[in-house]
Amino acid sequence: MKLTLSQIRKNAVDKPYEFDEMVDVSELETMNNDIRKIKPVRVHGKVDMHGNQFFFDFKIEGEMILPCARTLVDVSYPFAIQAKEIFTTASYYGNDETENEIHPIDGEVLDLTPYIKENIVLEIPFRVFSNEVNPEDGAPSQGKGWEFISEEVKEEKTIDPRLKKLESLLENNKKEK
Repeated sequence: MKLTLSQIRKNAVDKPYEFDEMVDVSELETMNNDIRKIKPVRVHGKVDMHGNQFFFDFKIEGEMILPCARTLVDVSYPFAIQAKEIFTTASYYGNDETENEIHPIDGEVLDLTPYIKENIVLEIPFRVFSNEVNPEDGAPSQGKGWEFISEEVKEEKTIDPRLKKLESLLENNKKEK
């Protein structure tokens, strides 16, 4: 989402400059995070201008698909993020550590997309759970060289096939006594 400073300056004379756009952030799917799919997000808000500084107050709304923490099935996670960013054209900002919240603008075009992506990544929940618990759609219960055993099955006495012969010997000893 790119905005030109001249466009903002021209329209933000009497009142804040307002914007409302759909932004493609599908690049987040390829990054090392839990986002499996994300549709284009709606970004709307306003820009107030005071001297060399541009105060952005905007809302990011969308929906991302994340894996369920229990079953790994896709879970739809709608989100609405309220964000505030400050930008400046002044060259003396951004040098001091206390001023790191003010982002410098190089040139005449301001690209808001990296800040939109950053806010979305910061909003990814630690874990989500699916409301639909269907064992057929859930995590697999067995695979190559492993099998999930529930507590009930674990309590049953299962005999290793390699020790089957020993069991028959023990049974014969019990019968003889």
